[in-house]
Amino acid sequence: MRAFHSLLRALAWISAFLFILAGCMLTYEVTARYLFVAPTIWAAELSQLCLIWGTMIAMPWLLKINRHIAVDAMTERLGPAAKRVCATLSMIAIGAFSAIVAWKGGGIFLDSFERGRTTGSMLDLPTWVSELAIPTGFALLFVQAVVETIKALKGTEEEGRSAT
Repeated sequence: MRAFHSLLRALAWISAFLFILAGCMLTYEVTARYLFVAPTIWAAELSQLCLIWGTMIAMPWLLKINRHIAVDAMTERLGPAAKRVCATLSMIAIGAFSAIVAWKGGGIFLDSFERGRTTGSMLDLPTWVSELAIPTGFALLFVQAVVETIKALKGTEEEGRSAT
């Protein structure tokens, strides 16, 4: 598990870099378009690619450190045993959803890859490049959900949930 968590942390840093890169590309695009009346053909599409990949590969790390959006107004009022049941059920739901999305997303990626679909933009990038982010991110999220389910069942869901 230590190697997997190291991978998640590395992907979180890559994700942060991708978000910064997207911001730089969009800033350049706006500057080029409105100041110099010379729009780019690449900035919008490549920044979208960075945002898609950055979001997908950050999901499992965010689950690990408990930073996903959670509505806990009711669960915070529960006792320890009921909290553990809720945590377990929510991790099972996240795991099931992630497995389905990874499976379906993998099929979409494979279909685009086999057919050679492209974006149809001036860059004409293969669509599978962005579509691969979905099964990759959700497969990693599934694995982390399984880890969190085991922690919740053992009653150790709060251990190890820090950004370090």
